[in-house]
Amino acid sequence: MSKVFVVDLEKRPLNPVHPAQARQLLRNKKAAIFKRFPFTLILKESRPDAPIQPLRLKIDPGAKHTGIALVNDSTGEVVFAAELKHRGFAISFALTSRRQLRRGRRNRQTRYRKPRFLNRTRPDGWLAPSLQSRVENIKTWVNRLRKLTSINAISQELVRFDMQLMRNPDIQGKEYQQGTLAGYETREFLLEKWNRQCAYCGVKDVPLQIEHIYPRAKGGTNSITNLTLSCEKCNTKKGTKDIKDFFKKNSARLEKILKQAKRPLADAAAVNTTRFTLLEVLKATGFPVETGSGGLTKFNRNQQNLVKLHWLDAACVGKSTPILNIKGVKPLLITANGHGTRQSCRTDKFGFPNRHCSRTKFHFGFQTGDIVKAVVTSGKKVGGYVGRIATRATGSFNISTKNGLLQGINHKYCKHIHKKDGYSYA
Repeated sequence: MSKVFVVDLEKRPLNPVHPAQARQLLRNKKAAIFKRFPFTLILKESRPDAPIQPLRLKIDPGAKHTGIALVNDSTGEVVFAAELKHRGFAISFALTSRRQLRRGRRNRQTRYRKPRFLNRTRPDGWLAPSLQSRVENIKTWVNRLRKLTSINAISQELVRFDMQLMRNPDIQGKEYQQGTLAGYETREFLLEKWNRQCAYCGVKDVPLQIEHIYPRAKGGTNSITNLTLSCEKCNTKKGTKDIKDFFKKNSARLEKILKQAKRPLADAAAVNTTRFTLLEVLKATGFPVETGSGGLTKFNRNQQNLVKLHWLDAACVGKSTPILNIKGVKPLLITANGHGTRQSCRTDKFGFPNRHCSRTKFHFGFQTGDIVKAVVTSGKKVGGYVGRIATRATGSFNISTKNGLLQGINHKYCKHIHKKDGYSYA
């Protein structure tokens, strides 16, 4: 069962407690709600000092989703789990939209402006905003969890695929390559790259074999760019034929295979670009940082017969992974939304300004994105509602609830549950 975080009167982290114990503390008025997401209690009175069990924070970074897990190394219990959804692609789209707006405005108003020259130099270690946001999202949640729990170590999946290991099998010793992990890195990379299907006939959900595009008998190498996946039937049929001879009558399929063989993985590229920046961020916390590869993560997960989920992948990162106890764990689903926009106006689908955007963020102590509880006592909308609000200067707010959008709720009926922090939760 996912535990509830607890802090003392001085906001120092204590051992997480079972939800039933948390309910009892609230019922007996010995604690109050400190945070809603993640759910945290603050004690109203001091408790006798109890030994605090250290936890390991485990992170599985991804291009779209990052898995987070807090694991007790001594018991194997997963205390907390979360899946963080990034907004890298939204940032890329927003930057493109902004560039188009500025270019259009510049052409209309300052048609003959001289081009700029060398005023866009980038500092060392610069990352594209869509990539930097992924690092910042993880950094934010590492810092939040540090304040709520007693973390003493961090594990990070540093590489999705150990490319050095695939190029040089002896780079980490023969035991790594020739033992139970033999071929894991290469197979995982190929499964991801070729969409888990036969490259030759496209069949899925059958046992797939690693196949040399240019056969070794005719000078082909073991390089990862010369490997693909095929079903047993196609592999036997191709044999030692050259790929160009095998697809002599199907040039479209041949061109597609050769093009895909050279194409890098976009998601893997995003993870590889940010991995060492993230590693430096984690080392800056002062905790020992353990790193592992994606192949090792899958090996740990398969050894314990666990399904593939982002938070379970995180719990299985690194050699330190114990026998996990995941009974009753429900991950917190976190989505990065950002903090809005500074645009002074909204535009139509052609990019032309068509309506004003208020620069005032706060209205009556609320801002768009706050999660509130509204108890309406009169009028047509009598009842209780919980959801995210959109504010107006008139004081009439909209609330997005589970059952849909509710419009025209007066601010006097609203009470804060969780203030906007750039993330949404489920």
